[in-house]
Amino acid sequence: MRQLGRNLDGVEVTIDLSAITAFDTSGALVIVRLKDRLESRSKTVAYKAIRQDRLVLLDAVEKAMHSEYDADDAPKQKAGLLERIFAPVGEMAYELYNDFLAMMFILGSTVWGARIRRKKSSGISSAAIFSQMDHVGVRAIPIITLMSFLIGGIIAQQGAFQLRYFGAEIFVVDLVGILQLREIGVLLTAIMIAGRSGSAITAEIGSMKMREEVDALKVMGLNPISVLVFPRLVALTIMLPLLTITANFSALFGALLTTWIYSGIQPETFINRLREAIDYTSVASGMIKAPFMALIIGIVASVEGLKVEGSAESLGRHVTSAVVKAIFVVILVDGLFAIFYGAIDF
Repeated sequence: MRQLGRNLDGVEVTIDLSAITAFDTSGALVIVRLKDRLESRSKTVAYKAIRQDRLVLLDAVEKAMHSEYDADDAPKQKAGLLERIFAPVGEMAYELYNDFLAMMFILGSTVWGARIRRKKSSGISSAAIFSQMDHVGVRAIPIITLMSFLIGGIIAQQGAFQLRYFGAEIFVVDLVGILQLREIGVLLTAIMIAGRSGSAITAEIGSMKMREEVDALKVMGLNPISVLVFPRLVALTIMLPLLTITANFSALFGALLTTWIYSGIQPETFINRLREAIDYTSVASGMIKAPFMALIIGIVASVEGLKVEGSAESLGRHVTSAVVKAIFVVILVDGLFAIFYGAIDF
């Protein structure tokens, strides 16, 4: 019948069903698809010798399956070169615009929900906030400490190796102190939290969306943003600066050990040189970024979690998207802060 639908010529086609004794939904689907293929080629199609009850079945199948063609049978229209080039760019720009609106909605709803809950007698749930602080912050201390210790040691070793040629090996302390406190500490901590906690937030909210628990909160008269997103944003905003401080101390300690073993710089000399190399701006410039990066990670992860549909494939896709987008935006914001600090000479 498929081959017949391709090769049949003529203006009007009649499908004679008089010899059919019985058919079910699958048989009706075959007939409906043949009729649709013929009509797509501008041919008039009519049924002949069909009982009323079977016509009802054919009409029901046609209404339900009218748009479901085989991929090989559906007529294809080849897109032009300009459309193939610019259509993905336009779709990406439109998606970024929608994501930005969703992020602003999440942020506004969180602030508004916190304001409303403060006025109520129940107040803000501190138990949920402390629980999230434990998940996103306290349990991340070991990996953040180890990562920063190794990064500090690597920067010190490579810096000392290069500065040794100029007889300025002591300046490796300046290099590690300024670089770690201003840039590397908060940036790598935010990237690690985006991969660890951001993916967890997206998976948690996405799995609740799949099980319709988010809809259940709405039916109960609760705002899902204030219940699910607000505690996570507060926990991230509090814990990321604290994790940054931990990362800075760990990296400087790793650099101290490396320079002591590799370059022979005594710990007292390292500390005295570090006190001369850095000032309050070095510490403040990194710490100011931390709350902004925490909000970015939490908002991006929450938006992607609320976009999850009812399949495991959708959950995995949005978890991956949340991590990639959060890391990209964090690096972008760090660059913007660097330009801003340079402009104000901070």
